[in-house]
Amino acid sequence: MDAKVFIDGEAGTTGLQIRERLEGRRDIALVSIDPAKRKDADERKRLLNSVDAVILCLPDDAAREAVSLIENDAVKVIDASTAYRTAPDWTYGFAEMAKDQRAKIAASKRTSNPGCYPTGFIALVRPLVEAGMIPRDWPLSVNAVSGYSGGGKAMIAEFEDETSPIYTHAPYRIYAMAQKHKHVPEMQTYAGLARAPIFAPSVGRYYKGMIVEVPLPLSALPARPKLADVSATLARAYEGERFVSVAGAEEAGAIKTLAPEELNDTNQMKLHVFGHDDEARLVALLDNLGKGASGAAVQNLNIALGLEEGAGLE
Repeated sequence: MDAKVFIDGEAGTTGLQIRERLEGRRDIALVSIDPAKRKDADERKRLLNSVDAVILCLPDDAAREAVSLIENDAVKVIDASTAYRTAPDWTYGFAEMAKDQRAKIAASKRTSNPGCYPTGFIALVRPLVEAGMIPRDWPLSVNAVSGYSGGGKAMIAEFEDETSPIYTHAPYRIYAMAQKHKHVPEMQTYAGLARAPIFAPSVGRYYKGMIVEVPLPLSALPARPKLADVSATLARAYEGERFVSVAGAEEAGAIKTLAPEELNDTNQMKLHVFGHDDEARLVALLDNLGKGASGAAVQNLNIALGLEEGAGLE
């Protein structure tokens, strides 16, 4: 029997992408709410409790409300908001983060989909912290640029809608200068850090695609790792993974430039180690709407329901 799935918030940017990845699959039956009943709490509650799995593509408060409406213990929930990403009773949905993470997702009834920026940061940093190359209290920084789709409808309007009062001609801009970005807690938690990293996000005038960078002063670290050690540690951490790969030393050395849109429309993330034995530039490349959002949600759904992990993602 096909697994029944309800996307609550399917009209949003992430919801539409998830629906597109699930439509036409023979192992899943999508359930949708009647547009006329979208604000009908009783109908939403009925659908939330009538399916095998729910994917929430809602603002944080709305996601919390939706979870409160679910009374059927058999329903599995994948939440794409930031509401539960560091909640102790929820499973973090980055399958490649640890060797036992897939098993945790499969066994869990509640999975929080990772943020796009944290996906890149955690992938780069966690293996190095666990290997003792980066001390847990090291003052890390992370610089990143995303396509404007990552900011949802408001940011899309800012760059696309010339009639909008917030429309901009800017080719690039920084934001979140108050240093209180909502992605930082999950970065710190799942990278295994004792102190929060300094996060410097930015957005470019293109729709989707992302580069996440972590500068690392190798010669200043207590363990004084070499560039090859860093690269080898990351390669071991993701060996055999389907959706996360690490550029080899020769490949990385030959790269002269890297564009954020190179992995668009995929669920892939590629990690790179640039630099020399004194300092490294760790770089993650991914689609902020793919592995950074809808692709990860579908991957988590597949794992949670015991389906083929790559279904809808190739």
